[in-house]
Amino acid sequence: MTIKALNHETAIGASPSGEPLPAQQRRLAIDKCAELAALIAQYADGKTGGYHATAIDPLVFVRCNTSRTIEDVSEPLFAIVVQGQKKLSVNEEIFQYGVAQCLVMSVDLPLSVCMIEATPDQPYLGLKLRLDPAQLCEIIAQTNPDFDKKENSVRGWCVSDASPSLIDCAIRLTKLLDTPQDIPFLAPMIIREIYYRLLTDQQGEAVRQVATSGSNMQRIAEVIKQIKAEFTKPLRVEELAEQANMSAASFHRHFKAVTSMSPLQYQKQLRLLTARQMMLAEAIDATQAAYRVGYESTSQFSREYSRMFGAPPIRDIERLRVS
Repeated sequence: MTIKALNHETAIGASPSGEPLPAQQRRLAIDKCAELAALIAQYADGKTGGYHATAIDPLVFVRCNTSRTIEDVSEPLFAIVVQGQKKLSVNEEIFQYGVAQCLVMSVDLPLSVCMIEATPDQPYLGLKLRLDPAQLCEIIAQTNPDFDKKENSVRGWCVSDASPSLIDCAIRLTKLLDTPQDIPFLAPMIIREIYYRLLTDQQGEAVRQVATSGSNMQRIAEVIKQIKAEFTKPLRVEELAEQANMSAASFHRHFKAVTSMSPLQYQKQLRLLTARQMMLAEAIDATQAAYRVGYESTSQFSREYSRMFGAPPIRDIERLRVS
């Protein structure tokens, strides 16, 4: 397993990452992140780590005072690293990135995120904004009505440098929290500007594809939502391919292009992540969790769980409860 660092000395190769910004733009983006970090620190309580909801519904702040790993199924989002560094793992691919660099997630994906630079004095700080495909689709129709919806599918995520203009939008959106009376009118306008900049920046291709009705990626995104809703049921790839209006071979190819995994691998990761959350939250044992997420064999569940999380269910859950 290789870790790809998103920086300006390392060649990224064929990764879902954009080209680096020019040095002057990069320095400006980092300076703007320092301003954004000071704002977020006011609203993300220093005593508690994790996610902090805000009065602006799709906007969430992230604060971690210690290095930690979060494994979850991400929804479509835009996220900026404001302070610190983190590693993103999607299936077997790992990307490391830091201040003034961002992630755009276009589809629901199981992933692991590790904050690798985080202390009480210098916490990890981040900003997340949930994406609304319907609003993105409306902006595409206005700005690029001739966009080719038949393009091949692209990765469902992109890691890249955040432009100064994009970070400036995030600053203005965060500052609205100081004047809550302005939020209903101004927040939608600033969020719309963020969407526009995402569509016109390096991440634009993935964002356009998932928001364009009838595109291959949009059809895969719809199938992903169905797998997520029915992950305990047996997976019938032929039926999913038919739903996407693709042949089985074409469906498998496009699904892997978007998610970096097969439909069966995707379902497996959903099942294992959900089982882990159940065992932590409900204090049930591995056998109960296995059957509730759709496994018929507890031994198969334990093998696949150990492979994904690095330890058998009992030992892994004990470790998580202590940490």
